[in-house]
Amino acid sequence: MIDRRHALAGVAAMFGAQLFAPLARAATASASKVKGGGIPVINEGPPSMQVFTAPQRALMTALSDRVVPVTDTPGAIAAGVPEYIEKLLADWGTPDDRVPIVAGLDSIEMRARADYKKPSAQLTPVQLDALLTLAMDDKLPGGKAFFEPFRQMVIAGYYTSEIGITQEREYLPVPGGYDGAFPYSKVNKVYSS
Repeated sequence: MIDRRHALAGVAAMFGAQLFAPLARAATASASKVKGGGIPVINEGPPSMQVFTAPQRALMTALSDRVVPVTDTPGAIAAGVPEYIEKLLADWGTPDDRVPIVAGLDSIEMRARADYKKPSAQLTPVQLDALLTLAMDDKLPGGKAFFEPFRQMVIAGYYTSEIGITQEREYLPVPGGYDGAFPYSKVNKVYSS
Protein backbone atom coordinates (compact mmCIF):
# COMPACT_ATOMS: atom_id res chain seq x y z
CA MET A 1 0.00 0.00 0.00
CA ILE A 2 1.24 3.49 -0.82
CA ASP A 3 1.95 5.65 2.22
CA ARG A 4 0.91 9.25 2.75
CA ARG A 5 4.45 10.65 2.56
CA HIS A 6 5.02 9.03 -0.86
CA ALA A 7 1.66 10.32 -2.09
CA LEU A 8 2.41 13.81 -0.75
CA ALA A 9 5.60 13.93 -2.81
CA GLY A 10 3.48 13.28 -5.92
CA VAL A 11 1.00 15.99 -4.97
CA ALA A 12 3.90 18.39 -4.35
CA ALA A 13 5.15 17.78 -7.88
CA MET A 14 1.69 18.66 -9.21
CA PHE A 15 1.75 22.14 -7.63
CA GLY A 16 5.39 22.83 -8.50
CA ALA A 17 7.05 26.08 -7.45
CA GLN A 18 3.79 27.53 -6.12
CA LEU A 19 3.50 24.88 -3.38
CA PHE A 20 2.37 26.21 0.01
CA ALA A 21 5.41 26.16 2.35
CA PRO A 22 4.09 23.70 5.00
CA LEU A 23 3.24 21.21 2.25
CA ALA A 24 6.70 21.61 0.78
CA ARG A 25 8.30 21.05 4.19
CA ALA A 26 6.24 17.95 4.84
CA ALA A 27 6.90 16.54 1.37
CA THR A 28 10.67 17.06 1.46
CA ALA A 29 11.44 16.20 5.08
CA SER A 30 14.31 13.81 5.50
CA ALA A 31 15.37 11.68 8.43
CA SER A 32 18.59 13.63 8.78
CA LYS A 33 16.69 16.88 9.40
CA VAL A 34 14.52 15.49 12.17
CA LYS A 35 15.88 15.13 15.70
CA GLY A 36 16.16 11.49 16.68
CA GLY A 37 16.46 10.31 13.07
CA GLY A 38 12.78 9.49 12.50
CA ILE A 39 10.44 11.35 10.20
CA PRO A 40 7.33 12.41 12.09
CA VAL A 41 4.15 11.06 10.62
CA ILE A 42 1.98 13.99 9.59
CA ASN A 43 -1.31 12.13 9.67
CA GLU A 44 -1.19 10.53 13.12
CA GLY A 45 -1.86 11.97 16.53
CA PRO A 46 -3.21 15.33 17.50
CA PRO A 47 -1.64 18.57 16.29
CA SER A 48 1.14 19.96 18.47
CA MET A 49 -0.93 23.12 19.01
CA GLN A 50 -4.43 24.42 18.40
CA VAL A 51 -4.44 26.49 15.21
CA PHE A 52 -8.13 27.34 14.90
CA THR A 53 -10.85 28.51 17.24
CA ALA A 54 -14.00 26.37 17.24
CA PRO A 55 -15.84 28.72 14.79
CA GLN A 56 -12.79 28.89 12.49
CA ARG A 57 -12.50 25.09 12.56
CA ALA A 58 -16.19 24.73 11.68
CA LEU A 59 -15.82 27.16 8.76
CA MET A 60 -12.61 25.49 7.56
CA THR A 61 -14.43 22.13 7.65
CA ALA A 62 -17.41 23.47 5.71
CA LEU A 63 -15.14 25.09 3.10
CA SER A 64 -13.09 21.88 2.76
CA ASP A 65 -16.30 20.08 1.96
CA ARG A 66 -17.05 22.62 -0.78
CA VAL A 67 -13.60 22.16 -2.39
CA VAL A 68 -13.96 18.33 -2.42
CA PRO A 69 -17.64 17.52 -1.87
CA VAL A 70 -19.23 14.11 -1.61
CA THR A 71 -19.98 12.67 -5.04
CA ASP A 72 -19.99 8.98 -5.88
CA THR A 73 -16.95 8.86 -3.57
CA PRO A 74 -16.56 10.31 -0.06
CA GLY A 75 -15.58 13.97 0.25
CA ALA A 76 -13.01 15.94 2.21
CA ILE A 77 -14.66 15.53 5.60
CA ALA A 78 -14.82 11.73 5.37
CA ALA A 79 -11.18 11.71 4.26
CA GLY A 80 -10.13 13.62 7.40
CA VAL A 81 -9.01 16.72 5.51
CA PRO A 82 -9.94 19.24 8.25
CA GLU A 83 -7.83 17.36 10.80
CA TYR A 84 -5.02 17.08 8.25
CA ILE A 85 -5.04 20.83 7.63
CA GLU A 86 -4.84 21.69 11.31
CA LYS A 87 -2.08 19.11 11.88
CA LEU A 88 -0.16 20.36 8.85
CA LEU A 89 -0.35 23.99 9.96
CA ALA A 90 0.49 23.15 13.59
CA ASP A 91 3.39 20.78 12.95
CA TRP A 92 4.83 21.92 9.61
CA GLY A 93 3.74 25.56 9.43
CA THR A 94 5.37 28.63 10.88
CA PRO A 95 3.37 31.45 12.48
CA ASP A 96 3.74 33.37 9.20
CA ASP A 97 2.28 30.41 7.26
CA ARG A 98 -0.80 30.37 9.50
CA VAL A 99 -1.58 34.09 9.19
CA PRO A 100 -3.18 34.10 5.71
CA ILE A 101 -5.26 31.02 6.50
CA VAL A 102 -6.63 32.31 9.80
CA ALA A 103 -7.09 35.83 8.38
CA GLY A 104 -8.88 34.39 5.34
CA LEU A 105 -11.28 32.40 7.50
CA ASP A 106 -11.98 35.50 9.58
CA SER A 107 -12.55 37.56 6.42
CA ILE A 108 -14.98 34.97 5.06
CA GLU A 109 -16.81 34.90 8.39
CA MET A 110 -17.16 38.70 8.42
CA ARG A 111 -18.44 38.67 4.85
CA ALA A 112 -20.94 35.90 5.68
CA ARG A 113 -22.36 38.02 8.49
CA ALA A 114 -22.44 41.14 6.28
CA ASP A 115 -23.99 39.50 3.20
CA TYR A 116 -26.23 36.86 4.75
CA LYS A 117 -26.81 38.27 8.26
CA LYS A 118 -25.86 34.98 9.87
CA PRO A 119 -22.70 33.10 10.88
CA SER A 120 -20.97 30.91 8.32
CA ALA A 121 -22.02 27.78 10.22
CA GLN A 122 -25.61 28.46 9.10
CA LEU A 123 -24.86 29.05 5.41
CA THR A 124 -25.99 26.86 2.55
CA PRO A 125 -23.50 25.19 0.20
CA VAL A 126 -24.39 27.75 -2.49
CA GLN A 127 -23.61 30.63 -0.11
CA LEU A 128 -20.31 29.00 0.92
CA ASP A 129 -19.42 28.56 -2.77
CA ALA A 130 -20.11 32.26 -3.34
CA LEU A 131 -17.78 33.21 -0.48
CA LEU A 132 -15.05 30.87 -1.74
CA THR A 133 -15.40 32.43 -5.18
CA LEU A 134 -14.97 35.91 -3.70
CA ALA A 135 -11.79 34.71 -1.96
CA MET A 136 -10.54 33.05 -5.15
CA ASP A 137 -11.17 36.25 -7.13
CA ASP A 138 -9.43 38.31 -4.41
CA LYS A 139 -12.60 40.26 -3.68
CA LEU A 140 -12.22 39.72 0.08
CA PRO A 141 -9.43 41.15 2.24
CA GLY A 142 -6.62 38.60 2.01
CA GLY A 143 -8.69 36.40 -0.31
CA LYS A 144 -5.95 35.49 -2.74
CA ALA A 145 -3.41 34.86 0.04
CA PHE A 146 -5.94 32.49 1.64
CA PHE A 147 -7.51 30.70 -1.30
CA GLU A 148 -4.60 29.06 -3.11
CA PRO A 149 -2.85 27.67 0.01
CA PHE A 150 -6.20 26.50 1.38
CA ARG A 151 -7.09 24.77 -1.89
CA GLN A 152 -3.68 23.10 -2.00
CA MET A 153 -4.05 21.80 1.55
CA VAL A 154 -7.51 20.39 0.83
CA ILE A 155 -6.36 18.68 -2.37
CA ALA A 156 -3.18 17.33 -0.77
CA GLY A 157 -5.07 16.16 2.30
CA TYR A 158 -7.70 14.42 0.20
CA TYR A 159 -5.49 12.75 -2.38
CA THR A 160 -2.98 11.54 0.23
CA SER A 161 -5.70 10.06 2.44
CA GLU A 162 -6.70 6.42 2.30
CA ILE A 163 -10.04 7.42 0.80
CA GLY A 164 -8.41 9.58 -1.87
CA ILE A 165 -5.87 6.92 -2.80
CA THR A 166 -8.14 3.87 -2.72
CA GLN A 167 -11.64 5.12 -3.56
CA GLU A 168 -11.21 8.25 -5.67
CA ARG A 169 -8.17 6.83 -7.40
CA GLU A 170 -7.07 3.26 -7.62
CA TYR A 171 -3.68 2.08 -6.44
CA LEU A 172 -2.12 -0.81 -8.27
CA PRO A 173 1.36 -1.58 -6.95
CA VAL A 174 2.01 -3.72 -10.03
CA PRO A 175 -0.38 -2.78 -12.81
CA GLY A 176 -1.28 -5.28 -15.52
CA GLY A 177 0.50 -5.59 -18.81
CA TYR A 178 0.50 -2.93 -21.47
CA ASP A 179 -2.47 -2.98 -23.83
CA GLY A 180 -2.25 -0.18 -26.39
CA ALA A 181 -5.74 -0.98 -27.69
CA PHE A 182 -7.53 -0.98 -24.32
CA PRO A 183 -10.96 0.66 -24.84
CA TYR A 184 -11.25 3.98 -23.03
CA SER A 185 -14.87 3.18 -22.15
CA LYS A 186 -13.56 0.41 -19.84
CA VAL A 187 -11.33 2.77 -17.81
CA ASN A 188 -12.95 3.05 -14.38
CA LYS A 189 -10.54 5.20 -12.41
CA VAL A 190 -7.34 7.16 -12.76
CA TYR A 191 -4.47 5.18 -11.28
CA SER A 192 -1.97 6.55 -8.79
CA SER A 193 1.49 5.23 -8.19
